[in-house]
Amino acid sequence: MNKNRWLIALSAIAIHLSIGGAYAYSVYKNPITTQMGWSETNVTIAFTIMMGLAGFSAALFGSFVEKQGPRKSAMLAAVLFGLGQAGAGVAIAIDSVVLYWCTYGLLSGLGMGIGYISPVSTLVKWFPDRRGLATGMAVLGFGSGALITAPVATSLMEQFGISNTYFILGISYFTLMLLGALYIAPPKQEGALNVSKYGTTGKALAQLSAREAVRTKHFWMLWAMHLINVTAGLMMISVASPMAQEVVGLSVAGAAAMVGLMGLFNGGGRLLWAAASDYIGRHNIFVIFFIIQLVAFVSLPFTTNVLVFQALIFLVVSCYGGGFSNLPAFASDLFGTKQLGVIHGYLLTTWSLGGIFGPLIVSTIRNATNSYTPVFYTFSVLIAISLCISLWIRRDVAKKKQQVEQLQEASAV
Repeated sequence: MNKNRWLIALSAIAIHLSIGGAYAYSVYKNPITTQMGWSETNVTIAFTIMMGLAGFSAALFGSFVEKQGPRKSAMLAAVLFGLGQAGAGVAIAIDSVVLYWCTYGLLSGLGMGIGYISPVSTLVKWFPDRRGLATGMAVLGFGSGALITAPVATSLMEQFGISNTYFILGISYFTLMLLGALYIAPPKQEGALNVSKYGTTGKALAQLSAREAVRTKHFWMLWAMHLINVTAGLMMISVASPMAQEVVGLSVAGAAAMVGLMGLFNGGGRLLWAAASDYIGRHNIFVIFFIIQLVAFVSLPFTTNVLVFQALIFLVVSCYGGGFSNLPAFASDLFGTKQLGVIHGYLLTTWSLGGIFGPLIVSTIRNATNSYTPVFYTFSVLIAISLCISLWIRRDVAKKKQQVEQLQEASAV
């Protein structure tokens, strides 16, 4: 059967939209602590386990995804994530915190990591001319999952209770992910697809295995850039509301509205920055990310205007989202699609580490100094380091392209 690449993209969005619903965990926190008497710490541990496993399981199961293909991998993700969410309902019903950690935390985390990387390398192969747009569409679904799940879960809990809400959503996630998994498949002739139908604007500089890629300086440069980008973004997301209230005196209601808008910039940045990268290059996009964030972090301590302060936060969050959508496309530019799933999985360890370092750095500095100002300066230094790395890798990419073009001209003669 001839597949439609836009339906492949829609299948990937269905998978990412489902696993992205896990980011709506905060809507469960108060109902669970109120009804079950569990501490906020116990509820949050489940989310911490899930997010920690998501990044590392992407690395651990990258080889599995490459060997078994996107369909089987996405089906496994559907089973794990669906069981994790539905199992959380069982944990609530029998009042077991440990089971809640094992289901909502462990199973959902494994399903999220596998489900995140399963469609990406396939999408890149279907969209050789628009690698950024392709990955941006899928990751937009991931970023938007919580925006849809949060109001739906809230409404369901009011009508049917917490356990039944988890059952309903678990079954819904499984069904949606399974439908996406059943359609998604790599193109039969990737080389012919690149040349004949869609053009060659997405040619890679090399075709490397994962083992070869991790031995290159470019892999670790990209890893370091994304780690700092993720750490900065998650730091901002974790304290945006209290930070805005303290620094510029934003009201509680205003801070809540700002957090909601941050979700839009996070999701929108994933698509818009990725689509732009197809025209100006992934290496240039990362340079722009760090210039924007450097200006933002240097300016935030001196900003007193509420609207300007929020605008700077929105820009940082958009760069955070854009980093996720540009990461697999950039990796495919540098290392090809030979083992992109594995390479992407290795790079996503930054996701888990950033989730630990971002909130930890800001809380440690804030508690020690009783101010957010040193936090801004600390991240200004980190972002400046990333800017230097991004300029370095941009220079290397330009040199490599020039060498490839010279070789092609020599062989043509």
